[in-house]
Amino acid sequence: MTENNTVVVTRHPVTDATIGAHVAEVALNRPDKLNAWTGAMRGRLVEALEELGEDEGCRAVVLTGSGRAFCAGQDLAETAAIDPEDHAAAEAWIDDFGRLFRAVRGLDKPVVAAVNGVAAGSGFQFALLADLRIGHAAVRMGQPEVLSGIPSITGIWAMSGILGRARTAEFALTGRLVDGTEALRLGLLSRLVAEDEVKAAALVEAARLAELPPGAVALTKGRLRELDDAGLDDAIEAAKKVHVAAYATGEPQREMARFLAGRRG
Repeated sequence: MTENNTVVVTRHPVTDATIGAHVAEVALNRPDKLNAWTGAMRGRLVEALEELGEDEGCRAVVLTGSGRAFCAGQDLAETAAIDPEDHAAAEAWIDDFGRLFRAVRGLDKPVVAAVNGVAAGSGFQFALLADLRIGHAAVRMGQPEVLSGIPSITGIWAMSGILGRARTAEFALTGRLVDGTEALRLGLLSRLVAEDEVKAAALVEAARLAELPPGAVALTKGRLRELDDAGLDDAIEAAKKVHVAAYATGEPQREMARFLAGRRG
């Protein structure tokens, strides 16, 4: 096991010892903050994913969170401090997410998300990058960024392929979260299991996928990636422009500060 505070990677040998492979479990490990991430945490996550991409023994990846959450998205205490005049900081923030999204999508091995609790905002988008998503009935999933004054731009891209335009607009504009039962119905989750079985079920599914012929899996994933790579590139560029404009008004900073003040109260 490799551990670096906020990201923990654990390797689980595949039952079929003849292939000498393992499934890598990548867990966000900031449970006291519902695994809300900072830039440094995402940097470590990208490093871990890139290392696994180069690891020939790794044949599948499970993404999950420690404690009672998958990922609550951005740590607002970090982004609330962005200076309205610092356009470069707003652009760098989006580029940071671009690196993370591409690190997940760049894996030529199956990725299963064990959605063990809330998956919100960029954490919700992170879950949607997985090939399969397993959760439980009490999970909460959605895109509440607009409630904190943050435009949902990459979120639109992440949701649209699953939800279609009408549902994507609903999620992006209302900020509402859905439970696991509705998430399954909408295709946001692939399967529901009991709450205490989510990670185990994801590891079993990943192990099954790990035993498939890796060349065929890699080529299939490569084609799936080609279908919407241009859309991601466009979303990242659009998000940089929109977020620069949004942060320049100071509205996101004010709304995030209000949220944080209310939470402390």
